[in-house]
Amino acid sequence: MKIVVAAYGSRGDVEPAIAVGAELLRRGHDVRMATTVPPEMRAYVESAGLVSVPYGRDSQDLLGDEDFTRMLQNPLGAIPQAIEYVAQVVAEKHTTLVSVTDDADLLVAGMTEQVPAANVAEYQRIPLAALHFFPSQILRPGSPQGGATTHADRAQRQALGLPDEPRAGGRALEIQAYERLCVPALAAQWAAEDDRRPFVGAVTLQLPTDSDDEVLSWIAAGPPPVYFGFGSTPVAAPADTIAVIGAACSRVGARALICMGANDFGGIPNTENVKVVREVNHAAVFPACSAVVHHGGAGTTAAGLRAGTPTLILWNGLDQPMWATAIQYLEVGFGRRFSDSTLDSLTADLHQILSQQYAAQARDVATQMTTTAESLTRAADLLEDVARRGTSG
Repeated sequence: MKIVVAAYGSRGDVEPAIAVGAELLRRGHDVRMATTVPPEMRAYVESAGLVSVPYGRDSQDLLGDEDFTRMLQNPLGAIPQAIEYVAQVVAEKHTTLVSVTDDADLLVAGMTEQVPAANVAEYQRIPLAALHFFPSQILRPGSPQGGATTHADRAQRQALGLPDEPRAGGRALEIQAYERLCVPALAAQWAAEDDRRPFVGAVTLQLPTDSDDEVLSWIAAGPPPVYFGFGSTPVAAPADTIAVIGAACSRVGARALICMGANDFGGIPNTENVKVVREVNHAAVFPACSAVVHHGGAGTTAAGLRAGTPTLILWNGLDQPMWATAIQYLEVGFGRRFSDSTLDSLTADLHQILSQQYAAQARDVATQMTTTAESLTRAADLLEDVARRGTSG
């Protein structure tokens, strides 16, 4: 079968889609990836043999676009320009998506691509499946980008010659690629439609990195460190942030492993108890840590839960506060807004998160988690079934 997978954004946005695409390719399907792949993911896409079609503007390049950054700085004053800008970007992506889905048997869409993908699937008369790594309600109209998205959707349907409203009965499969135990109220609400919104657990690649062996050797030479990571989140003052982390860990007698991601940490030396690297394989490193402190991305949160490691989430926005609420509900950790964190608050938070109470509960929750292999197998099985039936539901 020919299956097209569309995803857009940072690593956290596209990694689940790439993982699913690689598994479907391994099963013998013709897989086309419509995605702008972050630099750290390109080598894996190529080594897996996946065909990747450029899709939309590179998310990193957008930060260098003067029009885009001006809208970010004054979102309310730039609403008309934002609507036009989003419409232009979306139109470019739609052209690619229509082309790559010719003769396809299934279109799989990541979180941000579900609405445009639904229109293309309707136009091509093929089934659609969505891959959600957090509840989609977070992205629904009412958010700051809601008006721009609605305008772009209408423009796309008009360009495709579709009626103003989607066809009745077009209910896509919505794979929930996270654990139901993290959202018990939502899982109970959706219990009657589990066939349409199945929970499969987090879908990740667990990619090795060049730092893993060095980091694991450093960990083995002393007490388990506290991991600190920022994902794709820019850090305004890397040196100051590292200094605060080092000071807080010194106060509680802990070592710090800091992953700065794309942030520039050049010239900042490692010390005996503080090691700074760009990235690590979470699956390999988290089980060897005493706690994990991070931004609250869906994939990083799942990795911490699977590792049985207590978690402190210092969140910024979008789905991150939801994951902070989830870990607090599971009693494996807690969270606060990153901008509210200080040296004193971080010290107090570390004292709390390093208690035996959280360690024991984290180990217990880990036994209830779906494994990465189980999640990927279940997701691929569901997608194959939809493609064979030739219907979205």
